[in-house]
Amino acid sequence: MAVSARWTVGAVVGAAALGVVACQPSSFEDTLGEWFDFTDTGSLTPEEAPPHYPDDRGVLALISELEMAAESTMADYDRSDFPHWERLDPRFGFGATYTAIEGRCTSRDAVLLRDATGDVTLDPDTCDFAVGPGGGWLDQYGVIDRGTGELRDYKWMTNSSDVDAEHIVALGEAWRSGASEMDLETRTLIANDALNVVISDPSANRSKGDQDPSTYLPPGNFRCEYVERYTQVKVKYGLTVDPDEHSALRSAATECITKRELE
Repeated sequence: MAVSARWTVGAVVGAAALGVVACQPSSFEDTLGEWFDFTDTGSLTPEEAPPHYPDDRGVLALISELEMAAESTMADYDRSDFPHWERLDPRFGFGATYTAIEGRCTSRDAVLLRDATGDVTLDPDTCDFAVGPGGGWLDQYGVIDRGTGELRDYKWMTNSSDVDAEHIVALGEAWRSGASEMDLETRTLIANDALNVVISDPSANRSKGDQDPSTYLPPGNFRCEYVERYTQVKVKYGLTVDPDEHSALRSAATECITKRELE
């Protein structure tokens, strides 16, 4: 049976069809659940879906927990120090809905399925995607047109090979923020964590590179969710922030809260 992108985390239909048994989350994941929800927007396409605004107490409280320190260098960094797109493991946090593809398909497959819109299915035996009418992927980040300075239309993709799975806390940024001193298992978790991965247009991904929020934030509706998840990942793994990064996170979170209150 193919796994469908039309699901809500914990949905009875999806769980029953796959024979899923819910996993017991950690206390940290319980806490994150109060602030962040991977719930699908249903029939809405991403450009129609409202922006996600963080909880003011939750995100600002998390930002205050971040340890500030100067960034280290990229000396000795190699992307292979962060094994990524590994075979799906329950520790990656995608949830019980993905039990059918654990140990078979990769975390990249899981994030593409999670972030798909419309009729998109994944064969758990071959890990191949099938895209039906109206199905596909819409870039989350957005790209500013250099000529006009305006946000371009979000790129719509219908071929899974055209979609980037991108790290919110870039692996190079994680390295400079303390991961260089962590063991391989922890770096593997950082690189495959459901909180830390999202789909994007390759050009949007290249625009970001390994920058932190002091020099890059998504220009579109995903900005507030990005700030929230970036902070959660840094707290979860004990990654540090430099003063400029900390200031940028606080400013962006406050701006998101203000926008939410005005709506």
